[in-house]
Amino acid sequence: MKKILLVLGMITCILSLTACGSEKEALWITEEEAIQIADNCIVNISNFAMLQGNDDLVDEVEIAAVDSWIAAQEDIGSYQNIIGHEVEIKDDSAIVTVEISATLRNAEVEISLERAHYGRQEYPALQSVTVNPDHSFGELMSQAFLNTIIGMGTVFCVLILISIIISAFVFIPKIQASLSGKKKKEVQTEVAEKKTVETSAALTVTEEDVSDDLELVAVIAAAIAASEGAASTDGFVVRSIRRVNKNKWQRA
Repeated sequence: MKKILLVLGMITCILSLTACGSEKEALWITEEEAIQIADNCIVNISNFAMLQGNDDLVDEVEIAAVDSWIAAQEDIGSYQNIIGHEVEIKDDSAIVTVEISATLRNAEVEISLERAHYGRQEYPALQSVTVNPDHSFGELMSQAFLNTIIGMGTVFCVLILISIIISAFVFIPKIQASLSGKKKKEVQTEVAEKKTVETSAALTVTEEDVSDDLELVAVIAAAIAASEGAASTDGFVVRSIRRVNKNKWQRA
């Protein structure tokens, strides 16, 4: 029921706007008419804001006005009454600044009207409503100081982070050198192991077990004994036979 009454109040306000445009005067709207329209708008908008909703509104300007009022209530508190007005009338627009009192602090409500036409009639149409809380000089200075501290703190944090990143660049070559040294050692170890395996395989291939070849052993033992001037081969034992490079025999 309350929302219906509020809608009827808004309709009455719009009809009063239309009636004001029908009068023929030097100005398209007088200061008294602008103040009356502004006061009606404030009363209706504050009533809608008390209901915490604008579901019954259709006009986008009225919806935005109610939303602005609800957002400002956190700073100004509950609306009490109207203190004063300031009116500025131009050729096709008018701005009414209404100072209101509230439970927490006063505020200025800026209501903008524009000169609209409907057929041959002209009327003031609501263009925008802005609620500006009146903050004291101390509050403004404290807010500015807080914003300065936050901004400077953010800048210093970013600079410290950048300096840490730059100082970490010194360790990058050391890390790269350490990694390359480890890799080089691993490669050298692999090469040494490979050479050892190849040498062992070559020795295994070139060595021949001649323990079973008795005749060859006897001949070699006799030859050695003859070269040493021994009468028998009892003091000689042939354990292995290796191939000698032929080039050395050819040079000999």
